[in-house]
Amino acid sequence: MSSSKNTFIAFVLNLSFSIIELIFGLLFQSSAILADAVHDLGDALAIGSSAIMQQYANKPADNGYPLGYKRWNILAALLTSSILIIGSSLILVEGIPKLINPQPVNQDGMLILGVVAVLINLAASRIVKNGHSHNESILSLHFLEDMLGWLAVILVSIILQFTDWYILDPLLSLAISSFILSKALPKAWANLQILLEKVPQELNLEEINQALLALENVDKVHQIQIWTLDGFEHCACLNIDLADHAKAAQSKQAIRNLLVSYGINQVTIET
Repeated sequence: MSSSKNTFIAFVLNLSFSIIELIFGLLFQSSAILADAVHDLGDALAIGSSAIMQQYANKPADNGYPLGYKRWNILAALLTSSILIIGSSLILVEGIPKLINPQPVNQDGMLILGVVAVLINLAASRIVKNGHSHNESILSLHFLEDMLGWLAVILVSIILQFTDWYILDPLLSLAISSFILSKALPKAWANLQILLEKVPQELNLEEINQALLALENVDKVHQIQIWTLDGFEHCACLNIDLADHAKAAQSKQAIRNLLVSYGINQVTIET
């Protein structure tokens, strides 16, 4: 299944369930469920926006974007991760006062809705789990956040059937939000580095430079620039001196073959 289709299905599931949460939140008179409905609605809007961006990411290169539209996929990932970070941060901010003054909750309604929510988020997570784009990766983390949150809701609702330990609700929310932030922040930073055209983490620029100098007829490497479009498709631009310009064609092909072995497929060579 394509990345854009995965994202669209995730959007529909998230939007549909946010509406269900709004309805049942009103029926159960549960402010917690209503707050989560607003959170999920915001997530759905972010996912929908990222789905549109992914449509651009799949477009072929043209005169306006000669290297293609892959960066749109990174923008989508940053948008989704930003919503995830902001949402988790808001849960942290709102959860701290509840530790001081815990509020009663409707545990019966929470239990029923929690089971439905886990099933929906599990299905959505499996849809995007096997995807290869950065956006699908961050979407998978988003559904993990929701699923863990609802598992906590189920656990709390079961305990509250027998106790009045309402403080467990904010405690579990704070723990899950902290966990998600610890995962989402590094992913957001990694995607930002791609936009800033940092050398891909798995590549060693000095090692590649030495490998180039070891090639026959390569006399000097004046400049080498390596970046990635989306974390998977890497590019390079080189300025080199050749010992014998009569063998330029063979030398350039040798350079391209070397760089392909490092996963760099788009190469520009100046001699």
